[in-house]
Amino acid sequence: MIPLLHDFTDETVLVVGGGPVGARKARRFAAEATVVVVSPEFAEKDFGDAQQIRAAPDADGIAAWIERTDPALVVAATDDSHLNDAAAAAAREAGALVNRADDHGERAVDDVAVPATVRDDPVTLAIATGGRAPALSKYLREEFEAQFGSAGEMAALVGDLRDDLQSQGVDPERRRDIVRTVVRNRELWKALDRGEPNPHQVLADVIEDLPGETA
Repeated sequence: MIPLLHDFTDETVLVVGGGPVGARKARRFAAEATVVVVSPEFAEKDFGDAQQIRAAPDADGIAAWIERTDPALVVAATDDSHLNDAAAAAAREAGALVNRADDHGERAVDDVAVPATVRDDPVTLAIATGGRAPALSKYLREEFEAQFGSAGEMAALVGDLRDDLQSQGVDPERRRDIVRTVVRNRELWKALDRGEPNPHQVLADVIEDLPGETA
């Protein structure tokens, strides 16, 4: 599977199933989209800002809910594989993406996976194990958060640096060398982690110590 990023702004995600998995999926998408969860019962879990609708659609009734909500993505998260089959088929028929909570690593051609995600704008890291080792995905996500908690700030600094170097007319190859050195500099990472009030000064010191000219 090829990782892609999808913009869910002003889109709807329909979650079929109100158990713990449905709640987790609802929380995951509630920050990005309008989420509607349809289920006859709801677990005592946090569903984020999702709209919870108490209903028990059968396999024939799923299509009506998809037509009513017009989702960009349908999450089949019930404990009934036949109902999940129906939700996936109806979603494909409507041109929506499909995420099945019971795929166990085996997916149809049109299915999408929802990876463990670390977001520190503008940085987004997605970790997936093909459904075979969710615990490993969680562990790797936690490790990244612990080691690179300032990734967003680093990306902003490097973005500004690239713009500055380009405006100065620095040679493209030289620009790449400078940026590569900067993103690997542990002192700068430590300064960001400590919340230094002026990380740009630390950045300037790093660049000053580099051999050669920047302009």
